[in-house]
Amino acid sequence: MKHLTCAALVVLGIAGCEQRNRPVGPTTNAPPANSTTTSTQTGSTTVEPARPDNTAVNERDRQTATKTPIDQNENKKDVNTSSEIRKRVVDDKNLSTDAHNVKIITQDGKVTLRGPVKSPEEKKAIEIIAIEVAGDGNVDNQLDVAQANP
Repeated sequence: MKHLTCAALVVLGIAGCEQRNRPVGPTTNAPPANSTTTSTQTGSTTVEPARPDNTAVNERDRQTATKTPIDQNENKKDVNTSSEIRKRVVDDKNLSTDAHNVKIITQDGKVTLRGPVKSPEEKKAIEIIAIEVAGDGNVDNQLDVAQANP
């Protein structure tokens, strides 16, 4: 079942990429919005794609045994635990969109929380919800507080 779900997500992702890469309106020679343009002394311009701000986090996660949503157990108890935490997090309208979208991974009753949140208060609020659902000592809070732009 896990492999079928992964295969379906890959197919949907590829289909979404194809749709996104099609031009919608008239094309221009302007660089993409997410790129960096540099000029040289000769007057030529090169366009370099901007690196997403989470590149370092992605590289860190590839190098370690970090849990991802793929690690979520499919037994009923673990699925229900993650589902209940997610419901309570999303229902809390005081939390940001980033907080509503954190990763909640449950394996054998142990919950791992991952992803960016806007403040230490959001991080604590999500941890409290997870502890209320999963129990004290069953939550590994790996949430990252986003750095404010200077």
